[in-house]
Amino acid sequence: MRCSIRDYFEREGEESFRDVEQAVIDELTQAGPCVLSTGGGAVIRSANRNHMRQRGKVVYLNSSPDELIRRLRHDTSRPLLQVGDPLARLRELHAARDPLYRAAAHFVIETGRPSVATLVNMIVMQLELAGLVGGR
Repeated sequence: MRCSIRDYFEREGEESFRDVEQAVIDELTQAGPCVLSTGGGAVIRSANRNHMRQRGKVVYLNSSPDELIRRLRHDTSRPLLQVGDPLARLRELHAARDPLYRAAAHFVIETGRPSVATLVNMIVMQLELAGLVGGR
């Protein structure tokens, strides 16, 4: 049955969601080269960090909590941000998750406010410099 992440969290709980997330990350990281865009909480579990780091190249797109609140202030689909002070919650989540992402990452890109095209170019440049993709 398909449903939103918010509905799944409400119905099954975060722990159940994290179990499914872990199984999917395990399966997808064994399937060969791909681009896998995870949710912010994927790094909470060490199995996810290990699978991503050992089976691929992890690019951590780091955004500050202040930048994230600017982007997400009207987003009601994120269950962990449905609190009285979403900025404080983002700061807590960032403080807990940033070290985990940095430990899993092969590359860290500070996102700021670039356009999508600029951000893609920054990622490709890092991959080119590491010899993981051919030059343009």
